[in-house]
Amino acid sequence: MHYARLIVTLQNKVFAMGINNDNNFTLNAGDRLIDLSHPVVMGILNSTPDSFFSQSRMQAEHDIASRANDIMEQGAEIIDIGAFSTRPGASNVSTDEEMKRMRRALTIVRQQQPNAILSVDTFRPEVARMAVEEYGAGIINDISEGTGSMAIPTASTSYQDMPSEMFITVAQLGVAYILTSIQPTMRQTLMQLSGKIQQLHGLGQKDIIIDPGLGFGKTVEQNYDILRELPLLSALNKPLLIGLSRKSMIWKPLATTPDGALNGTTALHMASLLGGAHILRAHDVKECVETVKLYNLLQGNVQHASNP
Repeated sequence: MHYARLIVTLQNKVFAMGINNDNNFTLNAGDRLIDLSHPVVMGILNSTPDSFFSQSRMQAEHDIASRANDIMEQGAEIIDIGAFSTRPGASNVSTDEEMKRMRRALTIVRQQQPNAILSVDTFRPEVARMAVEEYGAGIINDISEGTGSMAIPTASTSYQDMPSEMFITVAQLGVAYILTSIQPTMRQTLMQLSGKIQQLHGLGQKDIIIDPGLGFGKTVEQNYDILRELPLLSALNKPLLIGLSRKSMIWKPLATTPDGALNGTTALHMASLLGGAHILRAHDVKECVETVKLYNLLQGNVQHASNP
C-alpha cells in the first residue's frame, strides 16, 4: 500500500478506535495472563557488565536477587532480564556467554520470585528457547525485528522476507513476543511492523506486543518524531510497549548523563501513556509505577490509581 494511503487509513482507524490503552487487551505470557486494560510496568534487570546505565548492571548473586525483589515489591508486573548489552559500542557477546549469564540470572530470579512473569531480552532463538523451556519465561523481548542480528535491516525488503528462525521458535514455544522496530521513521516503522505481524500471524503466533524501538537506529530528533506520532500505532491493534528509560534521547538534549535522566524519563513516560502505551519498560520501577497511578487518575480510573 502506498504510504500516503496507509497513513490516511491508519489515521481513520485511530480516530474510530481511540487510544488503545482503553481496549481490553489480555496477553498470554506462557501459562499466565496479563490484563492490559490498564498500563503495567516492566522492570529491567541487566545481568551484564556494560549496560549503558551503570546502576542497572547486576552480576553478583546478591545484587541480582535484590534487584528482582525490588522490582516486584515496587509494583512491576514483569521482570525483563537481559544478558547482552545493546548499547552503542558495547562488546560483542558470544551465544555461549549470553546463555551462561542468562541461566545464572534466571536461576537466581526464579529462586527469589518463583511466581513472577519473566521476559527475556534476547535476539537469539536458542537463548529464547532455553529461557522458556528451562525457566518458564513467558515473554521474549527481541530488539532485532526477528532477524537474529543487530544489523539494521532495510525497510524496503526485510518485512517481505521469509519468517525468521526467531519467529518460528516463538510460535512453537507459545509465549508472548515483543516485536521491536529499529527503523528511523514512523513510515518505515509502520511498514516493518505490519509486514512482520503478518508473518507471525501466518505462523500461528497470537500474542504480539509492538515496540517502536526508541533509541535504536534513530537520531534524537527521530525518536521524538516517533514519540509524537505514537497514536498511529494503535491502528495495528496490538499492545504497545515503550522502552525509553534513561536513554540518550533524554540525557543528550538535557546535557546530562544516564544517571541524571530520571526526571526526563518520568516526563516522557507520561507522554508515552498519553500516546497509548500499555507497558512501560523502566529502570526506576517505583517512579514509573507512580507515573502510572497518576495517569490512571487523569483518566478517571480510580480503581487502578489506588492499586495499579
